[in-house]
Amino acid sequence: MARWGRIIGAGIGFATGGIIGALIGGAIGSLFDDTGSGLKGYESNQQQQRMSQRDFYSSLLVLIAAVMKADGVVKKSELDYVKRYLLGSFGETKATQLLHALRDVLQKDIPLTQVCSEIRQNMPYASRLELLHLLYHIAQSDGVIDAKELDVISMIANALGISSADSQSIKATFYDDLESAYQVLEITSAATDDEVRKAYKKMAVKYHPDKVSHLGEDVQKSATEKFKKINEAYERIKKQRNLN
Repeated sequence: MARWGRIIGAGIGFATGGIIGALIGGAIGSLFDDTGSGLKGYESNQQQQRMSQRDFYSSLLVLIAAVMKADGVVKKSELDYVKRYLLGSFGETKATQLLHALRDVLQKDIPLTQVCSEIRQNMPYASRLELLHLLYHIAQSDGVIDAKELDVISMIANALGISSADSQSIKATFYDDLESAYQVLEITSAATDDEVRKAYKKMAVKYHPDKVSHLGEDVQKSATEKFKKINEAYERIKKQRNLN
């Protein structure tokens, strides 16, 4: 399985083989034109793997299935949200094929630890953050995040190598209160005004939508939502503190 993480170029992404490839079964391989997309070069081990839209969505579908199966019931509201998201991103033809792939994965046992390990080895950190963001969107599509689903998402975040601070920050964007605003910026209410400003600048860089631009406009649009939440959190804290 490790050999897939070392393949560079040639149009082959890590999700073509390994655990994720076995679960998806090549069902979405023809849906994406990955020519020229992804990370290139040999700047670091993390950047040696060519990251493609196919890899991202294969990983996302498998993780979505794991979250939807967490409470033992695949909710219609969650499936409807996924359908709307895919339709809005890809149009009816691609969305239909992606949904068929998801339904197939929902029927299978998912070795979640192995899946997350494969993603962690091959996917840049910024892309993993966006996977987590989308999973929270799915989980709260019916207005409530089920405790079992939350446990699975937390497990996924940890297995993907996402820091607890980043995981909590993403989760906090789905709540509308002052405490959550501080959590979005990964600080507490005890932070000084200068620390608030520095935290905002740091988060704005970390979650800038351009970091996932190689994954297409649909993913970048989702990343923009997180970026907007960072700005909203900062403005809320500024207002509460009377900061300019």
